Amino acid sequence: MHGFGRYLAAALAARFASEGMSLAVVLLALERTGSAAHGAFVLTAWLAPHILAAPLAGVAASRTRRPRLFHVGALAGFTCAMAALSVLLGRAPAPLVLAVALLGGSCGPMVTGGMSSLVAGLVPAGPARDRAYGWDASTYNAAAVTAPAVVGLAAALGSAAPAMAALALAGALAAALAATLPYGAPQPARATDTADSPNAPAGPPPAGLGAGLAALWRIRELRAITSATTLAFVGIGTLTTTSVLLASRLGSPGAGGVLMTAFAVGALAGSLTLGRITAVEPGRLARWAMAGTGAALAAAAFAPSVTLAAVLFTAAGVCDGPLLTATLRIRSEYAPDAVRTQVFTLGAGLKLTAASVGAALVGFAAAAPPQALLAGISVLILSAALLHALVARQAPAPAGAAAATEPSEGSATAPAGRRTPAGP
Repeated sequence: MHGFGRYLAAALAARFASEGMSLAVVLLALERTGSAAHGAFVLTAWLAPHILAAPLAGVAASRTRRPRLFHVGALAGFTCAMAALSVLLGRAPAPLVLAVALLGGSCGPMVTGGMSSLVAGLVPAGPARDRAYGWDASTYNAAAVTAPAVVGLAAALGSAAPAMAALALAGALAAALAATLPYGAPQPARATDTADSPNAPAGPPPAGLGAGLAALWRIRELRAITSATTLAFVGIGTLTTTSVLLASRLGSPGAGGVLMTAFAVGALAGSLTLGRITAVEPGRLARWAMAGTGAALAAAAFAPSVTLAAVLFTAAGVCDGPLLTATLRIRSEYAPDAVRTQVFTLGAGLKLTAASVGAALVGFAAAAPPQALLAGISVLILSAALLHALVARQAPAPAGAAAATEPSEGSATAPAGRRTPAGP
């Protein structure tokens, strides 16, 4: 586990910066221009490139001969864009600001899935790696709790500009820590390391641009978790707006943030506890997580007070916490080595795009009763659990089929079976 502690610090700093951007951009635009809509356009430009940049980033990361330079460069670009926006937003021409946001957002996939793909090179396969993905997932949840709080506090005490500066500093710290990490092939389960042996097999050949998408479709387990989480995140993307509307309907217009904080705190607790259960098969854990989240949010739709709604949002977060851990484990176990980074960046890009679609949809449906919106979210997440169960269902393979379907090492297109503890 050489360097994993530094990796966690780098991932937490990078995701802190990423999580804080959505609030900081809107607050800074409102402060300087008097229009939150201006901030929304900049935020859209920041998020829009994720789905397009994800496959390109994955291919570039898998083909580069200098992975350290590539990862650090992506984090540095992400950081420079945040620093530039803190200066230009509301002061420079809008096309220039939007162009900077587009460039910074193009680095976003390497902050999410791209960084998670590094875990396999730091931690040996098996239970240790499963636990490592639990810790990695907790960095997302910890950032989701702390970043909005820090940005909101900085804005309340003075200006949103220092908040943007703090986010840029966090990004710079992430880049500096990433420069110290070891970059190499996925670690095997056994202690014997053949990476330095002159007879060690060469790494997998570079994969094409569509190889990651092909792997997500052809490998049943990857197809199941990707389709299910993408559907679930259409609902998750509407949760912030819906929580504000629900709090207003319950007589506490300012308590929408309380509900989302309760959800984030619950998710952090869930990832640190339930997410560390390695005895449960990750696909089953993912289904349980989505089913529990949907059920808790369905109950919250009938809550008579903000207090009870916050309790149920916390329960929903606890159930949601293990979902990311299970997702990362599935990607690690089933993604062919040649397209590992593509699988991670594409999966993250699809989820973020789905969340953006959900946020847009709830904007059109904002006049509907918030209880109905929350019930709709729960239906989407419960449907995602059912979708995963249906897609993941597989008839028993005939005797001898396992050997026939086992991919060759480094294959980017052949279906990949689950890696055994002694496997690659």
